[in-house]
Amino acid sequence: MTKPHTSVIRILVADDHALVRRGVRLILDREPDLEVVAEAGDGAEAIELARTHDVDLAVMDIAMLRKTGLQATRELLALKPGVRVLMLTMHDNEQYFFQALKAGASGYVLKSVADRDLVAACRAAMRDEPFLYPGAVTALIRHYLDRVRQGEEPSERVLTAREEEVLKLVAEGHSSKEIAEMLFISIKTVHRHRENLLHKLGLRDRLELTRYAIRAGLIEA
Repeated sequence: MTKPHTSVIRILVADDHALVRRGVRLILDREPDLEVVAEAGDGAEAIELARTHDVDLAVMDIAMLRKTGLQATRELLALKPGVRVLMLTMHDNEQYFFQALKAGASGYVLKSVADRDLVAACRAAMRDEPFLYPGAVTALIRHYLDRVRQGEEPSERVLTAREEEVLKLVAEGHSSKEIAEMLFISIKTVHRHRENLLHKLGLRDRLELTRYAIRAGLIEA
């Protein structure tokens, strides 16, 4: 049944196994705010469907024939920068995880727990919030600690103390309203700080702010 399109997230699913696509559709289509509008059997088909369908979010397998999910993610984001991408994979693998982030993915979901995590990951992606499984968070922290041990110094301080406070709270997943209440400032001021952070650091969204906060050691392991 077609859902009314006010605030419905339109989703493209790309996986080379029809059974997986069917399972993903069952998980997503039972939610009132999520609707699978296209299915692709590989990365190349995903790009073609993205050209002809209005899509808000793509759920991509990493390992597909003709064009991998990583390749398709890079092309899709170049074609439609406003689209969000989630990687849905069987690979609990740090290398794939870091490649997915580099390609521009907003989240990384394991197929083994898709029934538990996928819906929340879709909604988080559309809020520009990162969705990472616990092992991925551990990998990010380990990567940062390895860099510290190798003697890499943090960059020269460019943020004010208040901006660092806001950055830390953003990276921990707090909403603008929550941050405003915690710091006793207006929501408008929170938004201004966030825009300043993105501009100063040359970043695009909340996911990249979270990565920066981890690298800068603002989030405790």
